[in-house]
Amino acid sequence: MPEENERLGTAGNEKEAEDGPPPEEREGTRIGVYVCHCGGNISDKVDVEEVARRAGKLPGVAVARTNMFMCSDPGQALIVEDIEKHHLDHVVVASCSPSLHETTFRTAVSRGGLNPFVYEHANVREQVSWVHTSREEATEKAAVLVKAAVEKARGLVPLDPIRVEASRRALVVGGGVAGLRAALDLSRRGVPVTLVEKEPELGGRVSSLGKIFPTEERGPEVVDALVEEVRGDSRITVFTASRIVQAGGYVGNFTVVVEEAGGEGGEPRHHEIRAGAVVVATGFTPYTPRKGEYGFGRRSRVVTLPDFVSLLAGLPDDGEPLSFEGEPVRSIAFIHCVGSRELEGVHKPHEDGRLHTYCSRVCCNATLKAVNDLHRRWPDIHVFDFYQDIRTYGRGHEELYEQASRDGTIFIRYPGDGRPKVTKAKPEDGGHLLVTARDGLTCGEEIETVVDLVVLAVGMVPAPIPELVESLKLPQGTDGFLLEVHPKLRPVEVAVNGVVLAGTSQGPKDITESCQSASAAASKAASILIRGHVELDPYVARVDPERCEGSGLCVAECEYDGALRIEEREEDGRTVKRAVVNEALCVGCGCCVAVCPNR
Repeated sequence: MPEENERLGTAGNEKEAEDGPPPEEREGTRIGVYVCHCGGNISDKVDVEEVARRAGKLPGVAVARTNMFMCSDPGQALIVEDIEKHHLDHVVVASCSPSLHETTFRTAVSRGGLNPFVYEHANVREQVSWVHTSREEATEKAAVLVKAAVEKARGLVPLDPIRVEASRRALVVGGGVAGLRAALDLSRRGVPVTLVEKEPELGGRVSSLGKIFPTEERGPEVVDALVEEVRGDSRITVFTASRIVQAGGYVGNFTVVVEEAGGEGGEPRHHEIRAGAVVVATGFTPYTPRKGEYGFGRRSRVVTLPDFVSLLAGLPDDGEPLSFEGEPVRSIAFIHCVGSRELEGVHKPHEDGRLHTYCSRVCCNATLKAVNDLHRRWPDIHVFDFYQDIRTYGRGHEELYEQASRDGTIFIRYPGDGRPKVTKAKPEDGGHLLVTARDGLTCGEEIETVVDLVVLAVGMVPAPIPELVESLKLPQGTDGFLLEVHPKLRPVEVAVNGVVLAGTSQGPKDITESCQSASAAASKAASILIRGHVELDPYVARVDPERCEGSGLCVAECEYDGALRIEEREEDGRTVKRAVVNEALCVGCGCCVAVCPNR
């Protein structure tokens, strides 16, 4: 009975099975089945104990357990321990989506001494507990999915990963603060880097900023230190005033053509670069309001926050009164969320057909930093802040809001569907512009404010990189920013192997966050390149030369450029056509199989 008793267990504690196949039927394949509670995400709707009990009766199942969190270190250790103790040769885990933790459990299986490809995953969260209300039906479906996974696991055989030689060079696209940080981190790991920047100078948008919170360093000073370090690094090759005109390849073997502008009307020069990994740090573009939006483009005293910050940065800090267009500025209105947090049915889509429904995150901090600079340098100026919500989310950033309040800033909270209106003030009002809004802090009372200047806190929009997106097949989110595989588990990787994201190419970030993501991207890229080769999953298409006629239908159907091609070869004295698979680009989707006339 000892072996029978260890067929079931909860959180590692063994529990005797009611019945099961006799020992002679359990010889050969020995499968371990683990059903996860997922902290209640699964067990609140699925009777995981019943699923494990039924799995324990299946032929070939040597161990069936439940655990509160299978992805945790104790959960993974349980798999390793059972492999050694019960001599398991296959493993099934019923938990969340395989896109989240399949790699986690494969790694655990490897630590136990098994081939990672004798592991099978059953999704009983997204496909069961999150989509069913009946506990009985959910339990039945989960049990069926686990049974199917066990049957599939029974037929799994050890596989060898595909090994691809990697060119020991990284390409960093973008020379802003994130690109510079990524290039330096890669170089410090011994990886040669090619840095491509479209502007004549390195530094990006940080170089145009004034004092930066919380260090009060000036933007150009921060950037200049990075640029000097990059320029002096022998492992980093820099191309400025350059753009990528062609890109292709796969992880370990990307080929990119860089067009470098010629000097003084000279012909542009082209450089072909081979890289094993690509870091995309193409940054963002400040939103440009439509003509007439809050009076922008029609009234010269309506400016964007970046322009206003540049204006302040260029003025001496000597106590001279602030003036605009030759007249003193006595009052300023700041309007938040311009080009961000737009509502469907309220705001018009932009030229690309999108609404900017997302929050640009850094605008509140940047606006309040500008407000505090105003109060410090010109304390007599009256400041009005029109906002939907104040989101000073970073450590110490709440102090910006509190300081602005202490200095006398008047905050007016408008609703998302009732944004402020900016019109020309009457001469007798004593100002140039009239800002009108419904104030949620005074129960919807309409507030009219006469000011000399209106500053629009514009959001971030992704930098336009259509050629790079198209050539490398980079995924984009609904907001237009480049999309990572998973925000927590693979935060800087995209679905294209070998391409990683840094900075605001991925979404709105402040300088600290941009540098952190750049360091993470550099670390991920270096892990690919330092070994000199990359190992990929062996789930790819295989051509049977006995049956392939070279019709080319598979190539036409394949969505992954370069994954399939038709080659001519000599066989028995005649020229024939055969399909050839590039294992580094094939994702094993099976579309080619579906259209093959000889399948």
